[in-house]
Amino acid sequence: MEVLKIATAGSVDDGKSTLIGRILYDTKSLTTDKLEAIEKTSKQKGYDYLDFSLATDGLVAEREQGITIDVAHIYFSTGKKSYIIADTPGHVEYTRNMVTGASTSQASIILIDARKGVIEQTNRHFFINNLLRIKDVVVTINKMDLVDYSETVYNKIKADFSELMSKRDYQDQKITFIPVSALKGDNVVNKSKNMPWYTGDSLLEHLEKLDKKDIFNVGTPRFPVQYVIRPKTEDFHDFRGYAGKVYGGELSVGDAVVVLPSQTKSKIKDIYFYDQKYQTASRRSSVTITLEDDINVSRGDMIVLENDLPTIDKQFTANVCWMDSKQLTVGGKYVVQHGVNKVLAKVDAIHHKIHPDYSGIETNVSEIGVNDIASVTFKLNKPIFYDKFSNHRTNGSFILIDTQSNSTVGAGFIQ
Repeated sequence: MEVLKIATAGSVDDGKSTLIGRILYDTKSLTTDKLEAIEKTSKQKGYDYLDFSLATDGLVAEREQGITIDVAHIYFSTGKKSYIIADTPGHVEYTRNMVTGASTSQASIILIDARKGVIEQTNRHFFINNLLRIKDVVVTINKMDLVDYSETVYNKIKADFSELMSKRDYQDQKITFIPVSALKGDNVVNKSKNMPWYTGDSLLEHLEKLDKKDIFNVGTPRFPVQYVIRPKTEDFHDFRGYAGKVYGGELSVGDAVVVLPSQTKSKIKDIYFYDQKYQTASRRSSVTITLEDDINVSRGDMIVLENDLPTIDKQFTANVCWMDSKQLTVGGKYVVQHGVNKVLAKVDAIHHKIHPDYSGIETNVSEIGVNDIASVTFKLNKPIFYDKFSNHRTNGSFILIDTQSNSTVGAGFIQ
């Protein structure tokens, strides 16, 4: 079954957790004990309704304050798809959490409180979706019940957000507007009778109809080798296979390929998934590939099509989201983890800091702190094979690891 990963974003008290809880409730994805706990807690708080945010806010501080602090991943399925929803916090100081939650998502839900409209934090949420090249964005205008389900309010917010869209640099995004009431259930899973003026799909109906071609940024196939398979049994004495995951496109038997970094050429002989042979390996499939020629291939090498090589270089510039309390400075040394490769890197230059509310950039920057996003150039101790993030989300992204603490301190997107 197809799996769709969705990131959520919204300001404090816009109703993200309530929206997700409503989806789980209306799709009957809540267990009996969880539903009973929600009913009990809602009564204890004196509510005359079910507090669906309790379905997702797992930390004690989250439940006490009624806010989201950590990134929670919620899993549920329908008859058509399986879903993974990243419920990310909306506070400014949790920008790094929003980037983390959205970095592996194929679609995004941006919540806007119908009473407040487009605010500064909405700019940040849309900027992060733009930065991470998320192709399908659903602008969910929530709490329509508190504005009497007004079409005028909906159209005003839609117009304001359309002005924000003109500032983006990623034009392939599809933006869909849906008016909802997460608390009442209007247009979340089922269509609302309170907004006859809205003729589009409910939120879940829209997600159910999303096709792979609508959510994936189609690039060229990249196959980083994770493991070399040599069974050394009598039946498979000469077998030499390369296990990994196909990113960006498809690989087929007979394709002329190049192995990086050696740049040795060969052709794909067979494609295996366990003991089954396939003619083509589709994107995001984990397979084992054999080559026609007996050449040296090791873990960390990359198999690519002969006529479509990535950039091979010991230097690159990237937009970096910094996640550590210790600041990034020029001259700092980190480990760049790019796919399965780890390379020692040095910060060569910090070009500018990017304000994620579309208010511009800040130059003459010598360091960046937690939650900052900046353009940074790195020099590496050996070449890596990469693509621009705008062309290939997987092969154009990396994480930064502190050489002393071994902690992940940043995420980067190659320009």
